[in-house]
Amino acid sequence: MRRGLVAVVALLVLATGCAGSGEPAPTAAPATATLPAGVDVVVRKVVDGDTLEVSKGERVRLIGVDTPESVAPDRPVGCFGKEASRFTASLVPPGTPVRLVGDVEQRDRYGRLLAYVYRHADGLFVNAELLRQGYAQLLTIPPNIAHTDEFTAIARQAREGAQGLWAACTLLPDGRVAPASSGTPGGSG
Repeated sequence: MRRGLVAVVALLVLATGCAGSGEPAPTAAPATATLPAGVDVVVRKVVDGDTLEVSKGERVRLIGVDTPESVAPDRPVGCFGKEASRFTASLVPPGTPVRLVGDVEQRDRYGRLLAYVYRHADGLFVNAELLRQGYAQLLTIPPNIAHTDEFTAIARQAREGAQGLWAACTLLPDGRVAPASSGTPGGSG
């Protein structure tokens, strides 16, 4: 609990330190019945299925999920990668207010802000919805594990129900989705 609070405080410091470029500064909003405490920002663009750009140009990597690659110049496009990007864009198109909630670590090794993302209008937990609809696989990287049990159950249901990529893509022996060029859709390889 203390680590989560430290992460939220770090997000708040980040939000209040971003003023001055002409865009409205992200603000810390009080916790509500539907949203956990965090930082409110506005989506500027969807980079790919699991990465957003928000107010002030900050890149946000969604914690606990991994969508197939769709834009990495050094990696092949993953099966269902473009679909995952489009789905994320349908959930949080540019201009959508969202709340970012941190975990233990504030940033990943690429400098992106790590967060659980909630759509402000209705409280939709974006990370979980990507898993539920089969647009993402579970990706647990300790110490950011606040929702691991919940995400594990959701991902299992999506896979067992052949949702999204679980029905459309060839799987590698380790259970990961193969790149689009590695197999034909529909396989379970």
